[in-house]
Amino acid sequence: MSTMADEQERWKHDAMQMVKQQAFHMKRALDAGNLRDGLKHASNMISELRTSLLSPKNYYELYMATTDELRHLEAHFAEDQRGPNKRSMLELYELVQHAGNILPRLYLLITVGGVYIKSKQAPARDILNDLVEMCRGVQHPLRGLFLRNYLLQMSKDKLPDAGSEYEGVGGTVDDAVHFVLYNFSEMNKLWVRIQHQGPVREREKRERERQELRILVGTALVRLSQLDGVDLALYKSKVLPQVLSQLVSCKDAMAQHYLLECVIQVFPDEWHLQTLEPLLEACSQLQPGVDVKAILVALMSRISAFAASDSATAIGSEPTAEAVASLAASSEGAFPLLTKYVTMLTTSAAAALELTDALALQLALLEFALKAHPARYDYADSVYASVAIILASSPSSLPSPAVKLLTHLLVAPLDGGGSPGVGAGGG
Repeated sequence: MSTMADEQERWKHDAMQMVKQQAFHMKRALDAGNLRDGLKHASNMISELRTSLLSPKNYYELYMATTDELRHLEAHFAEDQRGPNKRSMLELYELVQHAGNILPRLYLLITVGGVYIKSKQAPARDILNDLVEMCRGVQHPLRGLFLRNYLLQMSKDKLPDAGSEYEGVGGTVDDAVHFVLYNFSEMNKLWVRIQHQGPVREREKRERERQELRILVGTALVRLSQLDGVDLALYKSKVLPQVLSQLVSCKDAMAQHYLLECVIQVFPDEWHLQTLEPLLEACSQLQPGVDVKAILVALMSRISAFAASDSATAIGSEPTAEAVASLAASSEGAFPLLTKYVTMLTTSAAAALELTDALALQLALLEFALKAHPARYDYADSVYASVAIILASSPSSLPSPAVKLLTHLLVAPLDGGGSPGVGAGGG
């Protein structure tokens, strides 16, 4: 009797064989100058991605094999543009839209679209907006997620970013940000919807599959952080508000936790220090299942390390007086803000924090105070006052992890605020 793993392997093998076979015929037709047959075989090859049989891991392998073969088609179109009898890219762009099924049609459109942008026969902005809108035609969560990932990868070096060859006539930094943000938003919606696919009894399996797929959504945030044209002003006014809006409105605990972790990791620590209030406000609107304590500890650890570093090194080799003043003001205002939200979380009945979690938050807050404001003893005093309140309502016999955290709280001022206990004790 075959197991599910055996069936998965067989389905994947059959699909891979079809991809190889159709790719062979595609290349042969293209070499013979028969574009229509080449596109027909390319469409047949991509049609294997219409399957609903494969697990995310096996679908990913099939996707990689298929998109690897699509590079040959992209190279053919690019080579054609260098020849004396090159086709109009608009003609090619319209030709591939004759594919019968929407999924092959969109993969082909994205492939041609990349070459179309490079040819500069139309503004990058217009092609990117066209593609990102048309991808809405695929609403199957798994297929749509991988399709949008392909769009993200294809467009990586073709956005009208600051200093890019496509900036100007091809669009602006705002256009690049809009494209990546819109694609990210749609990817997150598809990722969240996976939990509603299939019977209730398979919910745990779907949650495991979502964990496997989360990096696809995170990649979009990484791409945003890599845009040269995104500075602090644009991040504060457009990028962060839209990311947080999508994150809060999706009302999904897994997505909220993972995406907040991504935001904290991929964007500069200085920006977190200067956008602390909206970040903390978002943390207060998360679903009950989100480990807010872990997110706050990670955030405080990042900004405390940054605030303790030399401002000239952190901001740049030659910081302006305004930049230094702005950083100092942000750092000064951070402690009261952090204290407010840590207190809200610690005293919230809905959060129902364990003693060790409450102490881990106080330790992270203390380390921020000691590193960012070593001369402000009143900040440390306020943390110890909060710890005393927490202990007053706790059992007289403390568990070992709580004792360990208390020890770190007491010795933190003696070792300059550094402690290995936040992560270890808070877990």
